[in-house]
Amino acid sequence: MDGSILTGTWVEHTSPDGHYRGAVYHGALQLVLDPTGRKMTGRWVGFGRDHEVNSGPWELTFKENGA
Repeated sequence: MDGSILTGTWVEHTSPDGHYRGAVYHGALQLVLDPTGRKMTGRWVGFGRDHEVNSGPWELTFKENGA
């Protein structure tokens, strides 16, 4: 974390019985923390099944318990 910028990595282990047959995907992400500290928005990047580099939006929002 550098101020309101967060940089990290992600990993996804898919179901062995599902469409992706237990594939493991991983990549990086960068997020910007909003001034309230309750939401982060940014983008992820990683490799897909076809070994092409993919990217897309990523958003994390704090939710109150029971919301």
